Amino acid sequence: MKKLFLSLATVTVLFACNNKASQEEAIESAKQATVDSITNANAVNEAKQQAIDSMKAVQKARASSAPATVNHSNSNSADNSAPAASTATTTTEKKKGWSHTAKGAVVGAGTGAVTGAIINKNDRVKGAAIGTVVGAGAGAGIGAIVDHAKKKKEANKQ
Repeated sequence: MKKLFLSLATVTVLFACNNKASQEEAIESAKQATVDSITNANAVNEAKQQAIDSMKAVQKARASSAPATVNHSNSNSADNSAPAASTATTTTEKKKGWSHTAKGAVVGAGTGAVTGAIINKNDRVKGAAIGTVVGAGAGAGIGAIVDHAKKKKEANKQ
């Protein structure tokens, strides 16, 4: 009977110490936090780009609708203002996407955060933070190498 109770107690303790579900929940929450931060960063960048585009459109509209007029008068008035001159150039620039360096940094940060949270079981937040920094650095470095190779290839084509 003592062996049965001892076996039952041992099994109960071993199953009670197994917290795989909480580990998986922590991993999933770290993954979701990383995805959310990347999504927020993309939304901020898109909002900034929309603001820049709208400002450029306003400037273009002002330049095309208001021709420059210079009012010269021979009176002795004390008008020291400079004549208005319109030097608007209309160049349509192709909208550039993200560089490989930026993409590498974002992907590296996300991957590093998840990996750091998984590896550091004692303090997952600290592991995620360290992984984010290391991953972003490594991703940016690899992306910079790819950008450099791409520029070199384009220079050889010309």
